[in-house]
Amino acid sequence: MAPGDRSFLENSSDKQLLAAHVAGAPPHAFAELLRRHKDHLWQTALRTSYSREDAADSLQDALLSAHRTAGSFRAEAEVRSWLHAIVVNACLDRIRRNKTRRAFSITPDTMPEAVEPRDEFAEYELSTVVAEALFTLPEDQRLALVMTEMEGRSVAETAAALGVAEGTIKSRCSRARVRLQERLEFFRDPGNRI
Repeated sequence: MAPGDRSFLENSSDKQLLAAHVAGAPPHAFAELLRRHKDHLWQTALRTSYSREDAADSLQDALLSAHRTAGSFRAEAEVRSWLHAIVVNACLDRIRRNKTRRAFSITPDTMPEAVEPRDEFAEYELSTVVAEALFTLPEDQRLALVMTEMEGRSVAETAAALGVAEGTIKSRCSRARVRLQERLEFFRDPGNRI
């Protein structure tokens, strides 16, 4: 890499890097974009996928797609939002392909006995139960809830990213909360809490 290339990579905006990648110079423009956004994209894949393996595979598919289709990027959007949408779509595509996965529900009868408050395994188990409950939601509700509640995006940002009206996001989040509350009702019993 030429010394001028390093300066360009470090001092350019995301849009400039993407344009440079499409133009083919400097050669590491896309790699610099990934370096800047890798943590966000990985967290997005993890939140949208059923497993770490699915998240890793989906992220790889998404990045290959972004690399190939960079020329179709419309400059009115932010590059980070564009990459985010590609990752989410890749995760949802993988979920659709894996629809043959066996689903099971967790009921109070199948829950393990309460454990000591500082048991790390119990905390992991609780996070697993909550994650499984999250994945019982329809995709549109889960995505809206994850983006607003877990990623901290505003309703307007989420609506723009998903291409729907703000009222639709509010409605999806509301229905998702009701369903999660029903799924996790057994935590109201103090004996079931960590």
